[in-house]
Amino acid sequence: MPMSERLMRVLIVDDEPLARQRLVDLLQDRSGVVLVGEAASGPEALEAIQELQPDLVFLDVQMPGMTGLDVVRQLGPEHMPLTIFVTAYDQYALKAFEVAAVDYLLKPFDDERFEQAFERARRLWRLQEVETLRERLLTLLQNEQPEPPKPPASPYLERIAVEMRGQVRVIPVQQIEYIIASGPYAELHVGTQVYVIREQMQTLEERLNPEQFIRIHRSAIVRIDLIDVLLRGAGGRYAVRLKNGVRLKVSRSRREALERRLGLIPKA
Repeated sequence: MPMSERLMRVLIVDDEPLARQRLVDLLQDRSGVVLVGEAASGPEALEAIQELQPDLVFLDVQMPGMTGLDVVRQLGPEHMPLTIFVTAYDQYALKAFEVAAVDYLLKPFDDERFEQAFERARRLWRLQEVETLRERLLTLLQNEQPEPPKPPASPYLERIAVEMRGQVRVIPVQQIEYIIASGPYAELHVGTQVYVIREQMQTLEERLNPEQFIRIHRSAIVRIDLIDVLLRGAGGRYAVRLKNGVRLKVSRSRREALERRLGLIPKA
């Protein structure tokens, strides 16, 4: 059967159920497409790609245990279907995604951005340009793991990519003054600008350098060198005033850690 007459087989790989459901919803009722399966981890992805033989895979990059690039490496670029990487960070180099995969989706993405990536994949599928992309994937893997392999310079985030109005803005973390939780989102405050990403505060706390940032409340992370004054209020309430005048609450459970970090009490 000619390619133009058969259904495009799609596989979704993401460890987050909500992220998978978002892609399922966007693919539903789309003509010429069939969702052949979902996978929630790297090992599941390997098995699904080999058994289901999808034409296109939406592949989450940052999965625990085995990343999306690990999946490509273990399966081999020559056996990979067309691939759209999905990521919340730019640490794997967005420029590399642009040349090594069909496209990438930076979380959170809107319907228009998804449409652009998907239609690009469908055009490539119809034109059967898979071999060129596989060669680029192989080049990416070779560059991503040089010989001899070296550990990354830092385990912490140096930049955060934010998608807004169809553009990707890369924010150096040293420019971030403080971060405020807002439901499932996090607001990055940079001067007078506020950038919103879909990320949990716990994840950001773990990914930011503790020498530069400290969590002072369940809903607030601040850059340590911007703390100007620690304010003690009545009833054991604490707050910090930043050098830009912003005041943020300090929870009781995090007060001691903050005081140690500021050198107000001896380190344990």
